[in-house]
Amino acid sequence: VIRPEPCGVCGSRIRFGKSAIKCCQCQLLLHTKCREQCPSLCVPRPHHHAWPREGVLADFAPSTPPLVPTLVVQCVTEVETRGLTETGLYRVPGAEQLVREWKRKLLRAGGALPALSGVTDIHVVCGVLKDFLRGLKEPLVTFRLHPAFLRAADIPDDAASDTALRHVVSKLPPANRDTLAFLMLHLLRVSQSPDCKMDVLNLSRVFGPTLVGHSSANPTPLAIMEDTPRQCKVVARLLSLPPSFWRGFVGTEQENLVPV
Repeated sequence: VIRPEPCGVCGSRIRFGKSAIKCCQCQLLLHTKCREQCPSLCVPRPHHHAWPREGVLADFAPSTPPLVPTLVVQCVTEVETRGLTETGLYRVPGAEQLVREWKRKLLRAGGALPALSGVTDIHVVCGVLKDFLRGLKEPLVTFRLHPAFLRAADIPDDAASDTALRHVVSKLPPANRDTLAFLMLHLLRVSQSPDCKMDVLNLSRVFGPTLVGHSSANPTPLAIMEDTPRQCKVVARLLSLPPSFWRGFVGTEQENLVPV
């Protein structure tokens, strides 16, 4: 292994320099020790249906707008269907093994996702969504625009900060912009649920590192320390923008966001 990748059976990363086994047909990668647990039958998947194990957001987006990955739509739909009465939504962790299993299952399924109604614990669904977003090769706000988001959120005047953020959001790649809009509308609904006890501040702490991240794939310890409070500030500012702004990106094609 040259670049660390997750094992397709146990979900743990296979480290640099370690031996691994890869199927020449479906490209399943696994630890040598996990070979016995590997499914015996291999079904090669058409390239255009299968999703990569990791990539930028556009690699997972559909071909018609709004460009929100089906996995994101399905997780959000499930959370809003039966999770808006759960205390600590997105803050309370789901069982790590189940999160890994379901994320792997959804990525293998590509566009035809299995129903998430079979996941008993809604916190596992929340974990899958967060893990998917964290696993992208670059954060939702992208490496290129990361500094611009931080600068916009740092503007002391609220109106000027909002204007700057709207401008930076409009510069995002279409898939990133649509997905960010879809997630902001969802998080606003979560923040407005009294049972969840997850206000904008709590949600910004949870999603700051996930959505904003850093300006490079390998940030220095100093950058990590300096970025963390600013990441939360960006998400809090984004959540302060009116829902009508976000609906402008996804509202007109909302009927396309029905999960398969």
